[in-house]
Amino acid sequence: MNRPIVRLFGLLTLMFALLVAFTSRWTVFEASSLRNNPLNARLLLEQQRIDRGPILAADGSVLARSVRNAEGVYERRYPTGEEFAHAIGYSYTNFGSSGLERFRGNELNGHNGTNVQSILDQLQGKKPQGDKVLTTLDPRAQQVANAALAGHHGAVVALDPRSGAVTVMASSPGYDPRALRTRAGAARLERETKGSQAPKSLVNRATQFGYAPGSTFKVVTATAAIDTGAFAAESTVNGRNDVPISGVPLQNDENQSFGPITLTHALAQSVNTVYAQVAERLGKQTMARYMSRFGFDRKPQLDYPAEEMSSSGEYLGSRLLTPTSSRVDVGRMGIGQDKLAVVPLQMAEVAAAVANHGTLMVPHMTRKIVDSEGRTVKTISPRVQSVVMKPSTATTVTSMMEAVVNEGTGTPAQIPGVRVAGKTGTAETQIGTKINNVWFIAFAPADAPKVAIAVTLQGVPGFGSAFAAPVAKQVIERLLHD
Repeated sequence: MNRPIVRLFGLLTLMFALLVAFTSRWTVFEASSLRNNPLNARLLLEQQRIDRGPILAADGSVLARSVRNAEGVYERRYPTGEEFAHAIGYSYTNFGSSGLERFRGNELNGHNGTNVQSILDQLQGKKPQGDKVLTTLDPRAQQVANAALAGHHGAVVALDPRSGAVTVMASSPGYDPRALRTRAGAARLERETKGSQAPKSLVNRATQFGYAPGSTFKVVTATAAIDTGAFAAESTVNGRNDVPISGVPLQNDENQSFGPITLTHALAQSVNTVYAQVAERLGKQTMARYMSRFGFDRKPQLDYPAEEMSSSGEYLGSRLLTPTSSRVDVGRMGIGQDKLAVVPLQMAEVAAAVANHGTLMVPHMTRKIVDSEGRTVKTISPRVQSVVMKPSTATTVTSMMEAVVNEGTGTPAQIPGVRVAGKTGTAETQIGTKINNVWFIAFAPADAPKVAIAVTLQGVPGFGSAFAAPVAKQVIERLLHD
């Protein structure tokens, strides 16, 4: 065979290989990214003809479904209106998608396979039909949370600490996804969410941005202190007022001054100067290690769009700092101040890790996915995210958190006949006033936990004990009775 023919054969072989590679890329390997590209008009037209799968609550009630109109086009319906808006999100051809609707978009549209499988289905005459997504969300507890948040800016997240299943995700102010069906409704909602003083109804405060956690973060500091062996629950630290932290005097609430006080009593009374000194003695490296185990400094592992979640940690402007940064005041960070900004989901995970004997489970809202023929195609099994602390440490910290509810700042969260472990938090937002961002984290029953919860309310005239703890109590009671 002469040389020109060999070269021609090689060229044809190379071109054929490139053709196979690029065809495989778009039809197999990157089919999902092509479908999810917002510039893909073909997808938008295709979706109008797909019977998108329903989304169901834990009790089987419908949270989202598709209805076919007279023109043969499917439209999304949300029977519960605002109730699950932030958790479930929305999906509209002209407005896009969010929440679980977005994260589970491929399954809901019936795109579990490749484009090759879709072509084979079409050749066999099969109409595209989406899979059903069953969630872990509890409707009755969600209603309680939304009612308790009404009139406030804030959020509630509840988990089953044993599995990581999200049972409640509520954010206020809310919005009605049905308003997005029309351009006028979408425009009105967008106008309402613009501006620095606007309600920002589309923001899921359970997973986005975040506030200083206040004294709820002392649970992280207490865990690091006990687990490393540097302190015991009965170790004493001087709780006097105006202790210098990073060279600047730190005040306790109401400028109270304590003498030598145990870590348990200091947590119950939320003594700032004690836990700031503990954090300083532990040091930045140790605090950073335990924060990482709890899930700080990266986005949560929830089955939810990453762009709709924020990392919890120390921020300088919009930049996330490592806890070991020279710009971090470790003492004030240890009491939930300094530059900390955390989301309620993260603080619910803190409570859940203590509740589950020191093991943090991956949070999830999806229970299982069922195809149009009733076959379970995917089950979300519990997975360990990290081992945060020794079981013995979790037992000790649980007792310390029980003291908060039994005799400390968290008494409004007491439930007759139920042992509750919790921690209040108050972050001052206006110097010299009583307008605060308040928190409460908890789990119950403390001796056999089934519920872990975080509640935050923004800009209220008081403390976490008065505003956030009663909300948590109501939701816990509902979940324990379901």
